[in-house]
Amino acid sequence: MSEDSNYVKNLSLLKTSKAEYPQTPDAAILETFDNRFGCRDYWVTFDCPEFTARCPVTDQPDFGSITIRYVPDRKCIESKSLKFYLYAFRNHNTFQEEAVNRILEDLVAACSPREAIVEGTFKPRGGIGISVTATHNNDSAQ
Repeated sequence: MSEDSNYVKNLSLLKTSKAEYPQTPDAAILETFDNRFGCRDYWVTFDCPEFTARCPVTDQPDFGSITIRYVPDRKCIESKSLKFYLYAFRNHNTFQEEAVNRILEDLVAACSPREAIVEGTFKPRGGIGISVTATHNNDSAQ
């Protein structure tokens, strides 16, 4: 491995072709790599149009899309680990509002972005669709 590639040496999921999906978000690992362009602000956008979680009361699946936008600071989220993390919600019981806020909190814990926005747009169930937006800004972080 060259000196220049040392910043990716800890990416274990990307190095394997075997797909072992975690069963819960708690079991998932959001892997990161060093941001080589931390001297500037730029937005990274992930789009997950097939997000699924389960209602904690009815156990019915909730289908929707999740869009994650963030400005990295020192670390960037590796996309394969994010895919596995989001997949882990498929059998997880949570309200849609909780899922969006949990994703934001886990993203912030993993990479401490300068800014982050997580948006969830969920398909109607019982005649009502739900959209949830959660934001993080390092300037206003507690």
